[in-house]
Amino acid sequence: MFTTLNLSPELQKAIAQVGYTEMTQIQAQAIPVILEGRDVIGRSSTGTGKTAAFGIPAIESISEENEYRPQVLVLCPTRELAIQVWEEMKKFAKFKRLAHFALVYGGQSMDLQIKQLKKANIVIGTPGRMLDHIRRKTLKLSQLNMVILDEADEMLNMGFYEDITAILEQTPDERQTLLFSATMPPEIMKITEEFQKNPQLIAVDKGQKTINTITQYYYEVPQGRKTETIAALLSLYQPAKSVIFCNTKKMVDQLTEQLLELGIDAIGLHGDMRQQARNQTMQQFKLGRTNILVATDVAARGIDVDNIEAVFNFDIPAEYEYYIHRIGRTGRAGKTGYSFTLANTRRQIHQIQDIARYIKAPIKKMPLPSGAEITRQKREQFFTRLHKILAEDNLAEESHLYEQIKTAGILEERLPLALLHLLGEENQMFAALLHSPNSERMAETPENPKVHLQVNIGRRDKIVAKFIVSAIAEGAGIPGKQIGKIDIYPDYTNIELLYNDAKLVLEKMEHTTIKDKPVIFSLLTTATEAEPENKPAHSKTSRNRNHTNNRYNHHNSYNNDRSRSQEQKRQRKSPLITPEPITTLHKNKPTVAKPYAAKKHNAAPTHNRKNKRKHPSPSPALKNS
Repeated sequence: MFTTLNLSPELQKAIAQVGYTEMTQIQAQAIPVILEGRDVIGRSSTGTGKTAAFGIPAIESISEENEYRPQVLVLCPTRELAIQVWEEMKKFAKFKRLAHFALVYGGQSMDLQIKQLKKANIVIGTPGRMLDHIRRKTLKLSQLNMVILDEADEMLNMGFYEDITAILEQTPDERQTLLFSATMPPEIMKITEEFQKNPQLIAVDKGQKTINTITQYYYEVPQGRKTETIAALLSLYQPAKSVIFCNTKKMVDQLTEQLLELGIDAIGLHGDMRQQARNQTMQQFKLGRTNILVATDVAARGIDVDNIEAVFNFDIPAEYEYYIHRIGRTGRAGKTGYSFTLANTRRQIHQIQDIARYIKAPIKKMPLPSGAEITRQKREQFFTRLHKILAEDNLAEESHLYEQIKTAGILEERLPLALLHLLGEENQMFAALLHSPNSERMAETPENPKVHLQVNIGRRDKIVAKFIVSAIAEGAGIPGKQIGKIDIYPDYTNIELLYNDAKLVLEKMEHTTIKDKPVIFSLLTTATEAEPENKPAHSKTSRNRNHTNNRYNHHNSYNNDRSRSQEQKRQRKSPLITPEPITTLHKNKPTVAKPYAAKKHNAAPTHNRKNKRKHPSPSPALKNS
């Protein structure tokens, strides 16, 4: 219990007001050691109360002798985490008259920070801005007695090693250094050897890198159906608050927009946003004005929000430590939480299995919930809410609406049926999100004929059929066996697909790249466009052509090579295709702007006897022989 600690009455009063009674493991083991003045290495999973573990003794260490000089320095990897630590420590210092804070990070007014630093004895911020103030001599560390590195592993991952060492070199030799981290890479051990004196290692996770209050699942989902899967899982589990992680800022914006289009209230957070916008976003999420946050790893560092019940990994993180920090947003303070990771290739499934071995905790594969399961779950949730509303008996406002319905002539016995019908429509919408379209797409029918897509990438881009197949399989979720003939020309490629599959490609792959080149898919309207008179040199169906006994081809190789070279020169001068915008699809008949000059400039000609030229005469030397 906190009351057993040798703390000042002011600090004990603030801790009680915050509502803390029992200490977590890291707090119980670290606080007494820090109060003794010893250096500490604290290894503990994210969400176990590390901020209080170093914040409480740091506040207690403030002396009146240097009241207006920096005595405690707290380094954080991101501005969000710095703000979080600042808010938490200010709660503990509420009744400590001597504690004065300064918060310094990039994107905030330098003048405001300088004003705070003139009186601050506890300085919290990011390494880059701290170093700026040290060089400006607006932050003087001569009276410093404690340095705290929070989330040290993340600071090293972000490339702050040089900044950290530069700051530590400016501090007095006689200081207390505390280092807290969820993981202990070699770089951290190097810092401890250089800047700490006989530190005591406090490890409360016993090698486990995630806490056991988090249940971890993963789903195998095509890339093109990830958004719908997230939407359906949100509907099924209905977490009070949730965070969805993406690997890129662009994906954060795209996913946020797609969820809003599905009627799901979500808000995005990433590093390209102005600091004021980021602060407003976090404030909305904390206050519950929106319950779904879509974020990148860096922007989400330091998110310490109550009641985050689920974390979704829309993309698998590049680093194992990122996974640990991501799912650490839930299952905090002894509460349970869930993490859901989406994988769409065998390689990604192997990555998840590697992560499970690394964190020494199971990540269970789960089947996607069926439409019937979603409907059943939604009905149960509906009746639970209904019983709760009836028990509370707080329906005064609804009574006025009920009177309006009666006045409108709606029969009372039909009203419950209408409400249940509306509930059924909502259930069907979410069930449809996870309904597999394969059975409808696979059959060739008059309404679902074979069509040809064209993409503006070809042999000159060193493209082969497997790149096209893997891009479509990953981007649109269409199995490779459903992709038909692929004809690769110098500057473009034609792909045979069923109409419904082609429509899916156009919808899901509007902004995509193949071999790092942005590409545009368009739908061809006629078979003539799809199969020009001169066939391509390479295609999915003609890679193993039989050239046995092809004496004519051997005899005319000189003429054909010369013809091919001339054709390629003409193509370089006049592009084969000017890609058209993605087309609009109608119910049964696709329409598309016809590719420019598709017939005029064809690919390299095949060996055609009608175009046979006269073979050159043998040289004089051969005649005489």
